[in-house]
Amino acid sequence: MPASLIPDLTDFFFSLSSEVREDLFSRIPIRRETALSRLRETLPTTFDLPYIENVILPALVTTVFDGEEPSLPMIDPTHLTKEEALPFFLWGMLYDSWKPNLTEDGLSVFIQGYENRGDNNLRKKIYASAMTPDLYQPMYQQKVVSFFDRLLAPERANKPLMRQYLDIYFNLYWNLHVGVTGGDIPLEVRQIGESFNTALAYLIPLRDIVHDNYVRVRALRPILTQWIAERVEDVAQGRVANPEQTMVYYWLKNGEDGPNFRRKDIVFECFHNFVALSQWGNTIYNIMLRLSTNAGDPAVKDWFTRTMESDFDQITEGAFSPLDRFVMELFRTISPNSGSISTVQESEQLPPVFPRYGYVSTPHKITSYEERFWTDPTVFNPDRYLSAPTSDQMNEEKSKQIGFAQCPFHKADFPVKDGRNATLTNSIFGTVYGEVNNQTQPVVDYAGYAPFGFGYRRCPGELLTVDLFKDFLRKVWADKIQFQQLTTSGLQPVPVGPATVVDDDIVFSRGAA
Repeated sequence: MPASLIPDLTDFFFSLSSEVREDLFSRIPIRRETALSRLRETLPTTFDLPYIENVILPALVTTVFDGEEPSLPMIDPTHLTKEEALPFFLWGMLYDSWKPNLTEDGLSVFIQGYENRGDNNLRKKIYASAMTPDLYQPMYQQKVVSFFDRLLAPERANKPLMRQYLDIYFNLYWNLHVGVTGGDIPLEVRQIGESFNTALAYLIPLRDIVHDNYVRVRALRPILTQWIAERVEDVAQGRVANPEQTMVYYWLKNGEDGPNFRRKDIVFECFHNFVALSQWGNTIYNIMLRLSTNAGDPAVKDWFTRTMESDFDQITEGAFSPLDRFVMELFRTISPNSGSISTVQESEQLPPVFPRYGYVSTPHKITSYEERFWTDPTVFNPDRYLSAPTSDQMNEEKSKQIGFAQCPFHKADFPVKDGRNATLTNSIFGTVYGEVNNQTQPVVDYAGYAPFGFGYRRCPGELLTVDLFKDFLRKVWADKIQFQQLTTSGLQPVPVGPATVVDDDIVFSRGAA
């Protein structure tokens, strides 16, 4: 239907008498049941009615629009809202009711609008308090290094690696969150994590693989929720070894069981991070591919050698070390998260037989490649970050230079409650970053660097993720590891991230000592 006809039809509908309109509304339930019945007849008999009604139907009436590439980090929390910003057909994996129940069952900052996060994005700052760079080396690094030592061990060489990565990934995931790993992770907890990521990767609910894994997630989620709640309590009571080496420890301390990070929200974040951290799989696959001997990117491989032959961890100019800049450029060019999704409010229309759902996706990768931001956007060049603007530079003075009458987001400090001399603050774009022991921990605060999102919606796990992949690359360099892409047929597909399935076609070998 041409868009130009919609206002005319809307005017026509509201010009009808109230009796006629009521008659039209009364027919909607009958038409709904008829449509549901016909749809059910066309689907496999294994698809039960609740799945059809709450997953397949919403998927069929969901539209995701491609948004514009921002010229500045996002500054409109009203019309680009994160409130319930998840395609409706996915809610059933998060809530028993098949729909969002944020108040009663807990929520994630990633599905909550700015206006509901407490003063000055408080919930985001509490979440970020567990992921500031000062925590990485003393609290998290050994867990990460042990994981990569295991992943790239000699016995795994010359075998497709991504399936092996997925098989051990949740050891690291739960170790970072609640300090539990190995045999202490129940089979059901591993199964629900794999099923969640599989359903999210294949995504289309008409596929059997999505249906089967979606249903398994719903069946296992009560077990997972109870298990996480018990582990969170173990961290709170100090019954886990080194509780300060878990993310939950900092969420407990800095959330203080308050309304902006309740205990049920901590449990929910541990589960919802299946979405956020599953992108590590997409990232590691694409890094290995770019470094591979037979299918790699010559520029990436050259920069890797140049970086690792330098004093790669020392900051001699700019805000970032050579290895920081190399990993950041990998993220800009890979962009494992394709976009930032917002809910779209539909103008009043004719009453539909079924609700419709609309979202807009603000793109990451094509924004990072915009020529208005970089003189050479398609060239792999980590040195572009030597002069890129950073979050600590985006202050009131910069706001005036840009031409704003006032700062879109005023700087607001949140001192942590966990004993560190640390503060979470924000730039004029709402971008959250840390200040620890009077030293800033900035990020590039620029629309041209988009892999982790924009402004007040920026992913708070960004610097933790950068540090994690720095350790991966240190391991690759130190052990002279080389990757190769297989070209044989019959390779197993593996889910490596949201809406992303790849062939398990990367193997590695180790160089001579």
